[in-house]
Amino acid sequence: MPMRGVGRGLTYAVGADMVGLDGFGVGSLVRIPLGRRVELGIVMGEGEEAVPEARLKRVLGLVQPFPVVRPEGVQLAIWLARYYACGLEQVFEVMIPGAVRRGMGRREGRAVRLIRSAVTEEALKGARKQREVVEFLSGQLAREIWPRALLMKRLAVSGVVLDGLVKKGVLEESLEVTERVAYGDELGAQQVGAAAHGHDLTEEQAVCVKDILESVEKRQFVAHLLHGVTGSGKTEVYMRVMKEVLAAGGGVIFLVPEVALTPQTVGRLRARFEAVSGDRVVVWHSQLSDGERYDGWRAVANGEARVVVGARSAVFAPVRNLKLVVVDEEHEPAYKQEEVPRYNGRDVAVYRAMLNEAVCLLGSATPSMETLHNVAIGKYRENRLRKRIDDRQLPLMHVVDMRREKAGVFSRLLADKMRERYERREQVILFLNRRGHDTSLNCPDCGFVAECDFCSITLTHHFRDRRLRCHMCGFETGVPSVCPKCRSPKIHYKGTGTEKVEAHVKRLLPMARVARIDADTTRRKHALREQLEAFRQGRLDVLVGTQMIAKGLDFPNVTLVGLLDADLSMHMPDFRAAERTFQLVVQVSGRAGRGDRAGEVVLQTYLPSAPPIQYGRQQDFDGFTELELKQRREFGYPPYRHLIHHLFRAANREKLDFYTRQWVRHVEPGLKERGVEVRGPAPCPVERIQNLYRYQIWYFAPSVTRVVPWLQEQRTAFKWDPEMVEVLDVDAMQLS
Repeated sequence: MPMRGVGRGLTYAVGADMVGLDGFGVGSLVRIPLGRRVELGIVMGEGEEAVPEARLKRVLGLVQPFPVVRPEGVQLAIWLARYYACGLEQVFEVMIPGAVRRGMGRREGRAVRLIRSAVTEEALKGARKQREVVEFLSGQLAREIWPRALLMKRLAVSGVVLDGLVKKGVLEESLEVTERVAYGDELGAQQVGAAAHGHDLTEEQAVCVKDILESVEKRQFVAHLLHGVTGSGKTEVYMRVMKEVLAAGGGVIFLVPEVALTPQTVGRLRARFEAVSGDRVVVWHSQLSDGERYDGWRAVANGEARVVVGARSAVFAPVRNLKLVVVDEEHEPAYKQEEVPRYNGRDVAVYRAMLNEAVCLLGSATPSMETLHNVAIGKYRENRLRKRIDDRQLPLMHVVDMRREKAGVFSRLLADKMRERYERREQVILFLNRRGHDTSLNCPDCGFVAECDFCSITLTHHFRDRRLRCHMCGFETGVPSVCPKCRSPKIHYKGTGTEKVEAHVKRLLPMARVARIDADTTRRKHALREQLEAFRQGRLDVLVGTQMIAKGLDFPNVTLVGLLDADLSMHMPDFRAAERTFQLVVQVSGRAGRGDRAGEVVLQTYLPSAPPIQYGRQQDFDGFTELELKQRREFGYPPYRHLIHHLFRAANREKLDFYTRQWVRHVEPGLKERGVEVRGPAPCPVERIQNLYRYQIWYFAPSVTRVVPWLQEQRTAFKWDPEMVEVLDVDAMQLS
């Protein structure tokens, strides 16, 4: 199968010199002649056509010494392309890291190793920087040999410092192949200890582990939902099951929804497995360097590593003998990729586990409605954890009606409790899923609102650099001193973002150490990781952030969480708005009281009686689910039908309107025959982005497999205007 340019499989001859190679077989990445070009291709299997070998072009050679896709991965790619309405070559581009496709190999460089027997007080006397290097290397358990350049960058030391240690015999330097290990310092002595062995299981945990392991031992596909309240010890259940899978020779993939959660999870897994049993853990996500991704892929492909942890793309890692796939926080929309191929990592994980006759373990405190429906109809098994570890109480939640408060970012209650926590040297998390300082700039005299020149949304004010920015396309402009329309000097700002929240915290608590985590502050590689580690170590008092800090993170000293605008997600034009609001309330509140001290949550809202707020306040998951599923059933929304979202874009609005209506007339009869309800076309809630107008159509289908192949045929046959861009999103999560 060529990686580009054809869109279908082609047959090639294979020379005798390649047939015997260990690295050649189904899933191998090869170079092939295609016309006058040399392209990459994936070996899909033996050709069935009775074509004389003399008429076939030959495979030119291997790109990598191991198959880049497991045999079951080829089957997975074929299913994914059909289900998500995309090309097979687009799927392989996601499955195979770019560094692997480009033929990157291992790297030779200068590496240093600590000679522990040479470390003496006399050798380090008066050498502060050298002592820092030795202390760091002494605590590292994940790797013994460090690339010299990486160590210098990691510790901000010069080569002179290392040369001095080499001269003293404390470091040994050599020229050899050095492995680029992502998050290689996530297994230090400080991570090992209690984390290496875990804690005694509670009665509930023991029951869950036993049930899940019974499925593992049967060597048959089973999907388990581990449904546990926040702080109930779901991670320990994952660890116990993983331990048994690895002991039996199986491989494991561990998925997390956000890169922010990866370092914490990596530290736990390496402490448990690398430090104790020697099972290597590889990190896998899109923000790694090419070298880190290549070396991690190689370790997995050749069987050196059997545990992969990462974001959604880790589901494609070529793990051998895969027997367990863990999907933590399975409800998270972040598992859905919003670019082609628009796959959902959670659903792909379930399908891959099925292909491998493995167990897929889905975990969440607030499972998605789709997963709960699969439990209800018997496709998945449910395991419940209803209590927190050590019988810790769920945090006390205060709902503040902001209609009764004076204007301000913090309610009086939240401000008072923040002062209390600071005085007691306890930590606070403040959550607001909106970045920037102010959400709009307005003129009260003429009604002017500063909007993006290219998108139909308001510009957000960023105070630090005095710019107005569009969070859709990146357009930015300076802040005017008078109204651009009527020249009035009365222009003012409205709304609140995380930048303003940070400023208000500093006014309320002038001596507090405050950090903000959002897309503006985490652009530099490792910035997010460094901020979270500083907070974990107690070097920060207050953390202000967006969805990056809303779930999964475990900070024992956090005793107060402030949810500043709980209504924000309820105002989205999305049938999942109530579900996401409820999940947000429960997940954010779950960050409080995870240690020995009781936690409290202050939830600020203008809709205190809304069901997601009230059910979330009471942590009544079953009550909310019953209400939400009843409403979904009445309107035929997922999980009772599949939602296929069809997005159309064009610079000319009239042309867009015409073609979308023509398309509906073309497909509606055939869709009705297949039991599909069509809604639209209609303008999207955000009608224009990057100067392109946007229309949408919703297809509510009883079956994806009956509808998508037919839609694909119609898309190919329909005569589109060249200016039209149309995108099909199966099981869509974003509808704006």
